Amino acid sequence: MDFLSVSHSSFLVAMSCMVALVAGFTGLSLTRDLSNKPIFQRKVSIALASVALGGGIWAMHFVAMLGLKLPILFYYDAAITLVSALCAILIVGAALILLHFAKRTPLIIASAGAIVGVGILVMHYIGMAGLELCRAVYTPFGVVISSVVAICLCMLAFWIAYGQRTNRNILLGTVCFAMAVCSVHFLAMAGTNFVAEPSTADFGPSMSNETLALGVIFFSFVIFGACLWVSVTYLIPQTPFAEHSAEQDAPPQRGTGLQIPCERDGSKVFVRSEDVSFVRADGHYTQVYTNTERLFCAWPVTEAVKRLLPIGYLQTHRSYLVNPIHVSRFERTKDKGRCIFAESELPPAPVSRSKLKVIQDALASQVSAVRAT
Repeated sequence: MDFLSVSHSSFLVAMSCMVALVAGFTGLSLTRDLSNKPIFQRKVSIALASVALGGGIWAMHFVAMLGLKLPILFYYDAAITLVSALCAILIVGAALILLHFAKRTPLIIASAGAIVGVGILVMHYIGMAGLELCRAVYTPFGVVISSVVAICLCMLAFWIAYGQRTNRNILLGTVCFAMAVCSVHFLAMAGTNFVAEPSTADFGPSMSNETLALGVIFFSFVIFGACLWVSVTYLIPQTPFAEHSAEQDAPPQRGTGLQIPCERDGSKVFVRSEDVSFVRADGHYTQVYTNTERLFCAWPVTEAVKRLLPIGYLQTHRSYLVNPIHVSRFERTKDKGRCIFAESELPPAPVSRSKLKVIQDALASQVSAVRAT
């Protein structure tokens, strides 16, 4: 069997690595701060992150393949090329769903990383199957080493990025993800030979390098645009509170003296967080309820969540934040609940079905703590 001589364009190799970096940064950034967002918004963010990460894996592979130089003319099967992209996006999506809709334990994080590693491998070898007029011949060593590197580096990337959701960890996770994607491709290619094959497959229409280049350039442009979009969030000062993920069970810090900016009769006033019974979303703003009055607050509910959850407030509903020290009792009827306040004039705060057990347990812990003191 006569193998073809192979060389690569250094420029396109470098560009493929850049695409992997940008895709990793975009995808991992899109999934920040999802735990306090509505289900629909979480689903949309995960879908976009899946396209960024999975599509980035695909784009990196084919940017590098555009730099592949063989002594013969070769084409790509358009249908197989598309299937390889869809497989990468769907497999990455499955990993992100696992991370954001299951309790985020070390085993879940490791499993999600391994799934993404498998996605990189599946995408690579399906994409290589789309070659026409030549055929890839793999060595066992190349397949094994690329598989081990893919899974291990992806597990490391997700362990770093999801162990603690800080900007620094997301950037380090991005580097590990890009290393995983690039290492898999080039280690696999190092263990791959090519032979000429006159016949072409009939699975789908043939696609030249020029046509593939247009598709890859367009998709890379979309990823780079998304990267610029998410980069803006890194320039906005963040509150010093860590994201509340499913596995965080640290006891809240009380008595921090947080002042909530409100308005009363056109004047700005500051209300101590200890004096507030609950906060309710009101469009893009919130209403702050004390035992004597209701005040307007310019904070959106997302800002109130960031500020108040770390000091002991409970989010009973996507529109309600409750101060448990003012709750006199909890009432539950079938799949609904509500918090009743010591100040009888205050309306009860609803408890959504998904938060019933969490709120009930948290209020029970509050009562136990009070009795202990």
